[in-house]
Amino acid sequence: MENNFIYEDSPKVFLKSKLKTMAFLQDKYKEVLELGQTFAVTDGSVEEKDGVLHVGGTTQTQYQKDAMWNAIKKADGSEAPTDIVADIKVENTDYYHMHTVGKGETLGKIAKHYFDDAMKYKEIFAANTDKLKSADVIHPDQELVIPNIA
Repeated sequence: MENNFIYEDSPKVFLKSKLKTMAFLQDKYKEVLELGQTFAVTDGSVEEKDGVLHVGGTTQTQYQKDAMWNAIKKADGSEAPTDIVADIKVENTDYYHMHTVGKGETLGKIAKHYFDDAMKYKEIFAANTDKLKSADVIHPDQELVIPNIA
């Protein structure tokens, strides 16, 4: 039996489906996309292909890239999401991040934030001996280098 159905609006249906998929993925990964804006990612791109969100761009530091990857894994609830592909490059690899000291912070608190280990304060201090005379004395608004730690 011959199929005589004519789908005149099938391109519209296809486009609506693609737009729904794109909207769903952008909503799911909203935090990632917002981080990209917050971090002023350069050469940013967001595109949906075959039900997979493709994002790309360049962050200033490895810390920012790591934060975006952590947001991807959190949004998906897994270590290896299958509905997103991210190509995130890092512009500056000389250090992990630059940190502006806030009121009440210590090197230990800063180390805990970046490395989940307060004892890494020694590495932060060593990377900032040009600015710091003691690991016990830091001041709000000081700009500290957070070093790359292997």
